[in-house]
Amino acid sequence: MVKQPSEKLPISEFYKVIDYVTIFKSAKWWEAIVVIESYGKRSIAMYMWQFRDGKWKRKHKFHIKGMNEWNKVKNSVEQLLPKLTKEK
Repeated sequence: MVKQPSEKLPISEFYKVIDYVTIFKSAKWWEAIVVIESYGKRSIAMYMWQFRDGKWKRKHKFHIKGMNEWNKVKNSVEQLLPKLTKEK
């Protein structure tokens, strides 16, 4: 994971970016986990952008608004992780 604090994320000005961590970045794709704030409330968003037509455009966005929601996501992913390995 690489953090590049001098880079401005391609996120709407509607959100205030509190902090972020870049997960992956290439010439064509950029993935980051971002703490954003709007209307005084913070959430964590997972973003994926694609570089097209000379600029970064959002491809995917997924919000996590609190610990309960994170636990549901985390437990679901952990439940499905073993299925990444094909059974013989």
